[in-house]
Amino acid sequence: MSLPPPLALAPAPRLAIEKIGTEGNAVAVIDGALTTPDDAIGLAASRNFTPIGPYYPGVRASLGGETAAAFAAGLSPVIGEALGLSATRWRGEAFFSIVTAAPDSLAPIQRLPHFDGLEESRVAALVFLAHADFGGTSFYRHRATGFEAITAERYPLYGEALKADVARHGLPPPDYIGDGAPLFDEIANFPPAFNRLLLYRGNVLHCSRMRNTHALSADPRRGRLTINMFLQPA
Repeated sequence: MSLPPPLALAPAPRLAIEKIGTEGNAVAVIDGALTTPDDAIGLAASRNFTPIGPYYPGVRASLGGETAAAFAAGLSPVIGEALGLSATRWRGEAFFSIVTAAPDSLAPIQRLPHFDGLEESRVAALVFLAHADFGGTSFYRHRATGFEAITAERYPLYGEALKADVARHGLPPPDYIGDGAPLFDEIANFPPAFNRLLLYRGNVLHCSRMRNTHALSADPRRGRLTINMFLQPA
C-alpha cells in the first residue's frame, strides 16, 4: 500500500540523528517530512476525533493499520540507520492526535513520563503539524533506577521503584510534565517545528513537553495536531 497524497513522505527530507542520555538511545529528527503537510491538516479536519484509551490527554482519529505499515515501509531506511532495526514488513497503528486536556484535569498516569511498550523492536514516530508552538517532546531518566528505557527485564524493578517514589514524594501535581523533578530528570528536549518528524524506540521514557496550554483547541487547524505512529516488525 502506498500512502495517500496528503500523507506522502517527502523524497529528500533533512535527517539528523542524536544519541541522548547516558544510555545513548537514538532519536532521529526529520525536517520536511511530508510532501504536502497543509493537505494533511485538511485531511485531519475532515475526520471525526474521539478519546481513544485512558492515557492520551486529548482526542484521536485512526488512520488505520495499513497506513501505519505504509509509513513504516517509507521510513524503513531511517529506522535501520538510526535505530538498527530492519524489517521487510511492518505493522502498527497510526493516528491524527490533538492534545485537548486542561492541565488541572490530567489523570495521575498522564503526569508522568511513559513508554509505549517493553519491546525493543517497537518504534514510535511523531509528526508535528501545528503551526503554533504548543511544545515538543522530552525524554527522561528515572532517578531512582537510572533507567532511560524500560525493557521486560527492567520493568519489575522500575514499577516497584516508581511506587516507592510516589509513596515518598506523592503524585506530581495536576499539570503537564516539565523537567520531571523530583522523580525524573529531563535528558533531552526536541522542540516542535512544522512538518518535523521524530523517530525513536517506544520503550524510551518520554512525554510531550507542553507550552501555551491556555490555547489548546480540538480544531485540527488551530490545536496541537500531530500524527502518532506505533510500529513493529510484522
